[in-house]
Amino acid sequence: MFSIFILTHNEEIDIAACIESAQLSDDIIVVDSFSSDRTVPIASQYPIRVVQHRFESHGKQRTWMLRNIPTQYNWVYILEADERMTPALFSECLQAIENSQDAGYYVAERVMFMGKWIRHSTQYPRYQLRLLHKERVWFSDYGHTEREVVQGNTGFLKETYPHFTCSKGFSRWIEKHNRYSTDEAKETLHQLQYGAINWQNLLWGRSEVERRHALKNLSLRLPFRPLLRFFYMLFILGGILDGSAGLSWCILQMFYEYLIVLKAWELQQISQTSLEIPNTNSTALSIQWQPK
Repeated sequence: MFSIFILTHNEEIDIAACIESAQLSDDIIVVDSFSSDRTVPIASQYPIRVVQHRFESHGKQRTWMLRNIPTQYNWVYILEADERMTPALFSECLQAIENSQDAGYYVAERVMFMGKWIRHSTQYPRYQLRLLHKERVWFSDYGHTEREVVQGNTGFLKETYPHFTCSKGFSRWIEKHNRYSTDEAKETLHQLQYGAINWQNLLWGRSEVERRHALKNLSLRLPFRPLLRFFYMLFILGGILDGSAGLSWCILQMFYEYLIVLKAWELQQISQTSLEIPNTNSTALSIQWQPK
């Protein structure tokens, strides 16, 4: 058996369905970032544990959770509130951890958007580390999200998990990605200044995860990134095969990329301006204290 963590912040729309899908496990812990809606009261109606911890970043929240919350089992699965555990995935997780020497397992998401599985333009199968041994994994920050640090080998599961990425409405999606784009803009500037393209991983990466990370670093350096991303998702990945929902998804992702580009430009301008402004206060003080 394994424990299941559910990460929440203002998830009153999704939390009940998420918990009910996870009740295949007998150890469920909701880790809430002090929601201001009914997330905690709803979660507290179920025979589970609810722990609150102030949010700093995605990576720090996950690492704190793994290191500080006791669980019945060393193996844990991480769920977001707008995701679901399925019986088939749960069964495969049990099989995977039985006598396993690996430190964790990647699981592919099925992005559900406008009532449809967006299979093509989401780079399916797009893997996330979700099933892991809590003593052998921690997380660092990368942009608005996190990246795993694993002590040991990892594997890949065949079953997928549904991700209802816009379940709380388009306004919530736009508000959330407006916040995300600020962190992504900061990470973009950092990568352009200190990062490098890993061509070996890009061309011959051992896994989809390595290739995706390398492709991300390459894409930051391409001109017309939002437009290129739109055409890449719609035509090269085949998003056009996902119908009107796929087209809407590609447009939203292009919009998100454009926000990142604009905010990175804005941050760069602010940085340059601050360097150009002389420190007049220190000059005034030095004049004031000159001896007569």
